This record gives sequence, structure tokens and C-alpha cells, in this order.
Amino acid sequence: MSARTKARKRAVDLLYGADVREISLNSAIAAESARASEQPDRAASWQYALEIVTGITEHGDEIDELIETYSQGWTIDRMPVLDRALLRMGIWEIMFNEQVPDAVAISEAVRLAEELSTDDSASFVNGLLARIAQLRG
Repeated sequence: MSARTKARKRAVDLLYGADVREISLNSAIAAESARASEQPDRAASWQYALEIVTGITEHGDEIDELIETYSQGWTIDRMPVLDRALLRMGIWEIMFNEQVPDAVAISEAVRLAEELSTDDSASFVNGLLARIAQLRG
């Protein structure tokens, strides 16, 4: 598994944990930063995970507006917490990280949805992220 793949999983874990525990992303980032400094072997995955989560905090309103606009029939509060985290990560990579091709951002989010979420999540995540990528076109 590549360092970026591990970082994406770590970012999703952080987003999910903050949402479930109802703590701010900044608090979750601080706690994970402290843990990362104690575990240097995980440093490679932490840097990109931190970039993802920090990017989501900076562009959260825009990202959530895109989710609300293009998730037909679902409000952001109604969707599973894990799917919300995957979508936020995928949208950040598509819209705000020029180093990651859209197809890679989508496939990584879909793979994590298949691995971690419900049976319907992968197709939902794929469809919504594909629409967002088309917008950016």
C-alpha cells in the first residue's frame, strides 16, 4: 500500500472520528499530530493526511455545499458519517489538489468506500465525485 493510500485512510479515520465524537477538526488534528510525533514510522502517511484534513478545514463550506448540491435525495446530515468523510476527502483532492488526477481521487475514495462502508456507498461516492470532477472539467 502506497504512502498516499495510507494517508487517505488516515485522513478518513480522522474526519470520521472527529464527526462521531463531535469535536472540531482542529482538535482532532492536534491530537493526531501529537500521536504522529511519537510514532516516526508513520510520519510519511501523516504529512499527506494532514494536508488533506487541513485543506478540508480551509474549504469545508465549499466542499459541503458541493455535497449538498450534487447528492440527489440526500442531505449532508442524513448520509452515513463515513461516506461524508470519503466525499469530503475526494472533493478536496479533485477541487483543491492539482497534484492528484481526478480519476485517482475518485478511485481511491471508491476503494475505501468498498472496504469500509455500506454496500451502496461505493456507487454513491463514485457518482457524486464523478459529477464534481465533470464540473471542474
